[in-house]
Amino acid sequence: MAERFRKPGIIEQQEGFVDLKILVKKARRGDEEVVILITWESEEHWKKWEKSDAHIAGHKQRRNEAKPEYILNVEVGHYEVKAVKQAAQSASAED
Repeated sequence: MAERFRKPGIIEQQEGFVDLKILVKKARRGDEEVVILITWESEEHWKKWEKSDAHIAGHKQRRNEAKPEYILNVEVGHYEVKAVKQAAQSASAED
C-alpha cells in the first residue's frame, strides 16, 4: 500500500498541497497499519482537489478493480491542526 503513494503523482502539483506523509505502524501478529497523512494549506485547497477532474478520474479508474486482500479497512478522516511545535533552536545556531 505504501509503495503506491511513494511514486510521484499529480497531487504534488496541486495548488495548496503542502506534503504527504506515509506512516507505517509496526506490525504485531503480521498485520500492518498504514496511514496516509496529506496536508493542505487550507480546507478550500483540499475541497478544490477533491472536486478536480484529476482526483475524480483516479478514483474512477480504480473503482472497477478488486480491492487487494491485504487491505482490511479504508477510513477517511479530516483533521484541523490546532497546534504545531518545532524543534528549539540551539544556542550555536543563533550565533
